[in-house]
Amino acid sequence: MNTKFEDLMYCAGLTASGCWDKMDAYDRAAIESFAQLIVKECASIVDNQGAFLRYDTLSVKINQHFGVK
Repeated sequence: MNTKFEDLMYCAGLTASGCWDKMDAYDRAAIESFAQLIVKECASIVDNQGAFLRYDTLSVKINQHFGVK
C-alpha cells in the first residue's frame, strides 16, 4: 500500500487507536481494493472527459459522480 493511502486512511479514522491492526487480512485487502477502485473510477472520468473540461469543472464532476459535497 502506498503512503498516500495510509495518510487517507488515517484521515478517515481507520488507523486511529489500532483499528487497522485489529482488522483481519480480508478486511484490510477489501479496504485497499475499495480505495484502488475509487482511484480507477476517478482516472476513468479524467480519461473520458478531462480533455473537454476545465480543471474546476472536472473536480466538480468527480465530486458529483461520488455524491461528495
